[in-house]
Amino acid sequence: MKKMMILAMMMTIAIAANAAMPPRSAMSYENARREALFLSDKMAYELGLTDAQYDAVYEINLDYLMSVTGRDDLYGSWWARRNADLRYVLTALQYDRYLTLGYFYRPLAWDAGVWRLHIYTHYTDRGRFFRARPSVYVSYRGGHNRLAAHFYADRRPLVHGTTWRDTGRGHLAPPPAHGRGHVAPPPAAPGRGHAAPDPGRGRAHNTHHGRR
Repeated sequence: MKKMMILAMMMTIAIAANAAMPPRSAMSYENARREALFLSDKMAYELGLTDAQYDAVYEINLDYLMSVTGRDDLYGSWWARRNADLRYVLTALQYDRYLTLGYFYRPLAWDAGVWRLHIYTHYTDRGRFFRARPSVYVSYRGGHNRLAAHFYADRRPLVHGTTWRDTGRGHLAPPPAHGRGHVAPPPAAPGRGHAAPDPGRGRAHNTHHGRR
C-alpha cells in the first residue's frame, strides 16, 4: 500500500512537471529565423512590400513557425492568427494575391516526421535573396502573436493600395504617394521550380519600394 502511494505521488509530480514545461516548438529559434527570413524575402519580392511591411511580415512568419507544435497546429489557431495579423499589414491587393499563392498561404508541411516549407519547391536556390535582412532580424525573438490584442492592428492599410509607414519616432504615419497613391503591380512570379531572374546582377536590392 505504501509503495502504491509513493508511486501515485511520483506520477502526480511527473504529470505536473510535464504540464509546466513549455510546448515543443516546430523548430528552434535559429531554424525558425532562417526559414522565416527566406519565406519573408520571397513574400516581399512577389507582393511588393515596403520596408515596414517586410519587418512586420518577418515577425508574423517567425511567430507562426515558432508556435506550431505538431501536425494539428499547421492550420489551426496559430495559422489563423498569422492570417489575421497579415490582414493588418498588407493592402487589399497584396492580401488577395497572398491568398492565391499556396507556398505563402499554407507555408508549412509535416512530411515523414520532418517540417518542410513549400516555398522551397518554388524557389530552389536557398542562397538567393532579393532584399536585405529586415531591420528586426536580430532584435525580434517572437511573442507578438501571443498577446490578447493584435499587435499590428494600428497598421491596417489606410486606403486601397497604401499602408502606414514607420516614422522611426515611435508612431506610424501615412506613406508618400506612389504615382496616384497605389502600390505598383507585383512582379511576375518565376516559373515553378526555378529561381526568379536576378534583378540586379546577383546583388540583393529593393524592388520598387526602396528603403528610405
